[in-house]
Amino acid sequence: MDISTFSAFKNRNYRLYFAGQSISLIGTWMQKTAVYWVIYSQTNSQFMLGLTLFASLSPSFIFSFLGGVVSDRYNRYKVLLVTQVASMAQAILLTLVIVFQDYAVWEIIALSALLGLINAFDVPARQSLVYEMVEDKKDLPNALALNSSMVNLSRLIGPGIAGLALEKFGEDVCFGLNAFSFIAVIGSLLMMKLPKYIAKRRTMNVYGELKEGFVYIKKTPSIAFILLMLALVSLFVLPFSTLIPVYAKDIFNGTASTFGVIDSVIGLGAFLGAIFLASLKSGKDLKKILAINTLIFGVGLILFSHSTYYPMALVFAAISGFGMMSQITISNTLIQTTVDPAMRGRVISFYAMAFFGMQPIGGLLVGLLSEWIGTPNTVMIQGIITFLIGLLLFRFLRLKKEKILRLQNQIAIAAKTV
Repeated sequence: MDISTFSAFKNRNYRLYFAGQSISLIGTWMQKTAVYWVIYSQTNSQFMLGLTLFASLSPSFIFSFLGGVVSDRYNRYKVLLVTQVASMAQAILLTLVIVFQDYAVWEIIALSALLGLINAFDVPARQSLVYEMVEDKKDLPNALALNSSMVNLSRLIGPGIAGLALEKFGEDVCFGLNAFSFIAVIGSLLMMKLPKYIAKRRTMNVYGELKEGFVYIKKTPSIAFILLMLALVSLFVLPFSTLIPVYAKDIFNGTASTFGVIDSVIGLGAFLGAIFLASLKSGKDLKKILAINTLIFGVGLILFSHSTYYPMALVFAAISGFGMMSQITISNTLIQTTVDPAMRGRVISFYAMAFFGMQPIGGLLVGLLSEWIGTPNTVMIQGIITFLIGLLLFRFLRLKKEKILRLQNQIAIAAKTV
C-alpha cells in the first residue's frame, strides 16, 4: 500500500467529510443491526425481516428521482445538512420509542420507513457533493474507493459493538449512540469551506428535468448497463443480509453477539475489497474487476449458504463481503467519472433507485422464498444468480471489445483506400 492509496486526503473538505462520516456510519450500522435483531426477536419471522427491509428502502425507490432533481436544482451542501439533521431526529425518536418500553413492531418499521424517505434526498446530495469536495478530479476515483472503505470499516465495527450493546445494555443504547454520532458529521459539514454556491437559471420544471435525466441515461449505454446490473444484484442478491439473523439465531444457535460478528466479518471482507480498489493504479479496467468480483461474490454466497461449521462460515462470509463491495463502489466510480456534471444528481438518483429501490422488493421475495424452501437454499440460489450475473458482465465486455476491434478495422481499411 503506497501513499496514492490515500491521495484524496490532500483535500481538506474531503478529510473533514471522511472523519465525520466515519463516526456517524458506525452509529448507523449499530442502529441497523439492532433494528433487524429486535424485529426477528419479536416476530421470529423471516418474512418480517424482508418487510422491514422493504419499509426502510422503498421510500428511496419512490422518491429518489425527486431527490436527484433537488440535488441538481438547489445547494447540495444545504440539502445534505438538512438530511443529516433529519436523520438525527429519526434516531432520537427511535430511541424514545424503545426507552418507553411499550412499543409495537410497526412503530419501528414506520420509523425505518421515515429514514428511507430522508435517504432519498440524502444519497444524491451526498454522493454529488463528494465531487465538489475533491479539488483535483484525478483523486475522485480514490475518494470514492475510500468512501467505500469508510462504509465497510463502519460495517465491521458497528455491528460488533451493537451485538455487545444489545446483550449488555439493550437496543435503546444502540439507537441512542447512533443519534449522538450525528454530531460528528454535522460538525464536519459546518467546518467545510466550499466554493460559493451560484444558483443556475432553470428553464424546465421538475418533471422536465426528470425526463431529461432519463433520456440522458438512455442515450449513454455504458451508464445504462451499469445501472441495470446493479439493479439485478440489488433485487435478487443483496437482500441476503436480512437473513443473517436466521443464521445467527437458528443455524448457529447464537445470540445478538453472533449476529454482530457475522455482519462484522462481512464488513471486514468488504473493507479489504475497498482498500484493494483504493490501491489500484489509474487506468485499470474497473469493469473487468467488477465482473471478477461478482463471480467471487457468487462463490462466497454459495459456500456460505449451507455452512454449519461457524469458523468456516465466517471465512465464506468475508469472501462474500469482498465481492459484494465492488457492486456498489465500482458502479458508483464508473458513473461519477463519466457522467455530465449537469446531470450528476439525477443520474445518481437513478443509481440510488437501482441500489436502494430494488432491495425492498427483493427483501419481500427473499423473505417469502426463505419461508418456503428454507434460508440456506435461498442464499444458495442468490449465490447462483450472482455468478450468472458475473458471466453476463464478462459477455458484455467481450462483445464490446469485439465491436471496438471491428470499428478499428473498418477505420484502418478506410484509411488504406484513401
